[in-house]
Amino acid sequence: MTRTYRLLLSACATAMMLPNAAAAKEQRIVAIDVPAGRLDEALMRVARQAGLQLVFTDPAVADRQAPRIAGRYTPDAALNMLLARSGFGWRYTGPRTVRVMPVDTASLAPVNFVQAAPAPQQVGDERLAPSNAAVEAAVNADPGAAAPASDIVVVGSQIKGAKNTAALPVTIVDEQQIAATAAVSGDELFRSIPQLGDVTFNSSYLPNSSNAARGDVGSVNLRNLGVGNTLVLLNGRRVVNHPTSRADDNLVPVLTYNTNAIPVFGLERLEVLRDGAAAIYGSDAVAGVVNTVLRTDFTGVQIEGQVGYPERTSQTESTVNLLVGTDIGKGRGNITLFANYTNRTPLRSSEQDYTASDDKRPLFAGTRFDGATALDGRSSITPWGSFQTVGNVQVRQGTTVLTNASGQFHIQPLTNTGCQTNATTGLKNGLCIDDGTNTAAADRNLRFDPRAAYDTYIIPSVERINLFANGHYELTPGLELFGEAGYYKATTDSIQSSSGTLSSLPIIVPATNYYNPFGPTTLNGAANPNRLPGINAPAGGLAVTLSSYNVADAGPNLVHVENDQYRVLAGLRWDWLGFQWESAALYSEARVRDTSDGISATLLHRQLGLSTPDAYNPFSGSDLATPSGRDATPSNDAALQAIRIKTTRFSKATLAMADLKLSNARLLSLPGGNLGLALGAEIRRETQLDDRDPRVDGTTTFTDSVSGITYGSDLVGTSPSPDTSGRRTVFAAYAELAVPVIGPSMHVPLVRNLEFQLAGRFEHYSDVGSVAKPKIAGAWDVVSGIRLRGSYAEGFKAPNLEQINARVVTRSNTRVDYVRCEAQLRTGAISSFANCAQSFAISAQRAGNPDLKPETSTTWSAGVVLEPHFLDSAIGRITLTADYWNVKQKGIVGIFGEGNALIADYLARVQGTTNANVVRAAPTADDVALFAGSGLQPAGRVLFVNDRYVNLLPQEASGLDLGVNWRLPDFGAGRLTLSANAAYLRRFFLEPSQPIQQLIDARAAGTINAGTAIADAGDLVRQNGKPRWRVTGTATWNYRWFQLGGFTQYTSDVDDTGLIDSTGAAWLIKDQMTYNLYGQVSVGNKREGQYRMRIGVRNLTNAAPPLSSNGFLGSLYNPYGRYWYANIRASF
Repeated sequence: MTRTYRLLLSACATAMMLPNAAAAKEQRIVAIDVPAGRLDEALMRVARQAGLQLVFTDPAVADRQAPRIAGRYTPDAALNMLLARSGFGWRYTGPRTVRVMPVDTASLAPVNFVQAAPAPQQVGDERLAPSNAAVEAAVNADPGAAAPASDIVVVGSQIKGAKNTAALPVTIVDEQQIAATAAVSGDELFRSIPQLGDVTFNSSYLPNSSNAARGDVGSVNLRNLGVGNTLVLLNGRRVVNHPTSRADDNLVPVLTYNTNAIPVFGLERLEVLRDGAAAIYGSDAVAGVVNTVLRTDFTGVQIEGQVGYPERTSQTESTVNLLVGTDIGKGRGNITLFANYTNRTPLRSSEQDYTASDDKRPLFAGTRFDGATALDGRSSITPWGSFQTVGNVQVRQGTTVLTNASGQFHIQPLTNTGCQTNATTGLKNGLCIDDGTNTAAADRNLRFDPRAAYDTYIIPSVERINLFANGHYELTPGLELFGEAGYYKATTDSIQSSSGTLSSLPIIVPATNYYNPFGPTTLNGAANPNRLPGINAPAGGLAVTLSSYNVADAGPNLVHVENDQYRVLAGLRWDWLGFQWESAALYSEARVRDTSDGISATLLHRQLGLSTPDAYNPFSGSDLATPSGRDATPSNDAALQAIRIKTTRFSKATLAMADLKLSNARLLSLPGGNLGLALGAEIRRETQLDDRDPRVDGTTTFTDSVSGITYGSDLVGTSPSPDTSGRRTVFAAYAELAVPVIGPSMHVPLVRNLEFQLAGRFEHYSDVGSVAKPKIAGAWDVVSGIRLRGSYAEGFKAPNLEQINARVVTRSNTRVDYVRCEAQLRTGAISSFANCAQSFAISAQRAGNPDLKPETSTTWSAGVVLEPHFLDSAIGRITLTADYWNVKQKGIVGIFGEGNALIADYLARVQGTTNANVVRAAPTADDVALFAGSGLQPAGRVLFVNDRYVNLLPQEASGLDLGVNWRLPDFGAGRLTLSANAAYLRRFFLEPSQPIQQLIDARAAGTINAGTAIADAGDLVRQNGKPRWRVTGTATWNYRWFQLGGFTQYTSDVDDTGLIDSTGAAWLIKDQMTYNLYGQVSVGNKREGQYRMRIGVRNLTNAAPPLSSNGFLGSLYNPYGRYWYANIRASF
């Protein structure tokens, strides 16, 4: 690969230094034949015939008329003739790029929004991007001529100016639509696109552990195929990954592009290719491609400010935007810069009833889940500590048993039932000792509710800066230098729960602890004031293990996350040998520093060993009045200060890339049109570093002085995670053909136009080998206004660097130990699995796999586009699209999962065996009592589950995309544009592996209970983040200086698989429709000052997110209702 790398770099460098003979050539004289008609169509005919690319500044070009031109002219002369007396002018912004713009009249009249509002829109030789449509108008009035201005499609082809993009299903979101969504961040914008699935990386996902991506982050998940299956481009080139991973539905670490790093202010449009495109763009383009296109060629200054807030909350959000641009070199180039600053205060849990507590039972009162303990999400890891004597010694006070036979006991209020000590001879301050653990139904009031205790953040506070600059300069005629530079930085702060212990990291309280009720008879030469009288403990006391304990008196953990990302790119464009050449090199880097409070196990253990009042006291319980709330009986301040620490996780990802590409849309003239060709090569280097805190990565370990055991993590509540790093080099080469088979001039009945796109790409990875994939797409115009299109593509996705390079990591998640539920059901302790409270923090030991292979996929689609031109004069331009798609993936990287492993152990134990991958402790006396009379062998608590990343069996998804765009004529009352975009998910079938199928069959046969939730198998449509329907609609009305915009979004209902009744039926998360509305007015002109004022509202009806077992489903909905905002802009 080193030789290949050098060869490609040499080729790129040589190409950049090619002689400029072609660039210095005189302008050609070409044959121009353009009939009189609409100016936009006339301009595009000239673009096609003269080999130009156009940039339309204003969709009002479509309202102007152009004269007939026939003869031989230079392109400049043809443009001058067309634009004479039209109110528009033009200038070159590149070797073959011409910008058409309105002539500034310098009047003080109110601004006409039709002329002032829309952003510039890049126009290719044949296809244009819609000015304000959510769907592409993919049928031309005349396929043999130029396309109208609402037909642009850029993403999906590497052939500049080729017509083959007519075969591609592309959704375009332009500036007016972005305004209607009222999106401030990239996450909010991407959520507004129906095809972009659920958002698993989001700012409301705030686990109390740095083992997941936290902070200002949003993910991309086209078609719900999973994070990492969608390629994101910025101005047509790759974007670096967000460096921090998160476990996906398959419980493997996945990486995403951070949508919040995309500057929403400055976006010209967002292009979504809803088709497999690995044959053109390479790895990750399984579901499709999202291309963010930023504004260019701006001249002037634009300043904008906005403030907004959600009703009935304390949260506020303010933004300031700046756009500056100027031409340079007497119009030979341009530099455009934009900046954004956003400040958002936090959203607290107490501000919504569905987030105020981890106990969701009150929200479900009156439903079939009324009182279901599965809805009580409060933690059994609580400041009311559970302990076990070292050596499993049973402790008595006289004849009273204080612990069970295994030495287990817990602290509780005297008002709870089961106290084994009293106020006279037992603990003080209203506390007592009860035998066993604190998970019994009678002790449910002891569960810890951090949201209620600390008023934790649902959405963190954020400060975000986005800076970006792009520019180009014509060095000589035909040779252009271009470049871009961007910087993103965000800091977030949040309040999260205090730290709790893990079963995999036990901490022993030495017998010498000053507050140990089973301590020695004397401390420091004096009688021990805290040893209980009359106990059978030895004179030296008994050490006890902290089996389950939350260090709540240390207070909540404050989490501070810093994200920053930068990107620099430089390149050249030139014409040579009849081809348009382009070469560029870029470097991009993303970094995350996640800092949070924590508790050191070593320091805590040391403080627990003190025999003075400065010792840490885990036996003090919590608030007697509100047992599940904030700890009202903290240890002394010296002890708390001694155990608190700060921990940091640093992650970094880099992308270095160089490419060389060339294209010719008119390589050969064929009877059906021009044959187009694109060739290209690319080399890129990707790296990822995950540098964990020394207390987590094994550098600073914890050794228990009592047991002598050393543990890999010194951070209480966090499993050990070694540092990981990886790098790969990828060489790629591709070829693409645009093949016109039949054209209008051939007069073939029922085949007005037939064209194909043929593409193939080869990639070689330094770590996972080589892969090559093809693609074919076609478009058939039956008659003018009726187009059929379809495609077939093969794709691939390379395993990410963490999946390959991760060493053994331990992850802890709350899972249900179903065999214990079965025992309770058989003995009558519970009436159904919905009332089972046997959920625990289960540790899984997972390992990376260097033998992983790329995931592969096949995609096909078929669609129709209708554009009834004969109705244009009566009802305006209308375009209807419908596309059916199907994707099948193989070799998806995943693991069996600790939840499934526990179900397999449940099945095995019902059948008289065990699952060897589930490692359990020996059954305690409480365990034996729980299983007594059930007919099942007692099972101890789970210590850990073994697992490994592997290539799993296939999944298949299919659905239908529907779109409509209707631009009504201006009858004197302004212009109205309507659009709608709908995504229908027909099927999402994950073929279960053989072990999972055995679990499904056992559940169906009644061998295991119907209420057992088996993850990741079968048809997943309408489950959790996969609704069957997602629909959006946009309406924009312009009249002189007024503009009104509306946006509506519908999400259909889904089943909440986290809440299942005894029949196996899930809770239904209801559907929702929301409405956005804004109005704006503008006065002035750019020369002397334009001013625009906008007032808007999101979620006009104040609809709360539909209720789920977690309160709300953060991957689909935001945790607030009506949101008001005001915006003012000044342009000069």
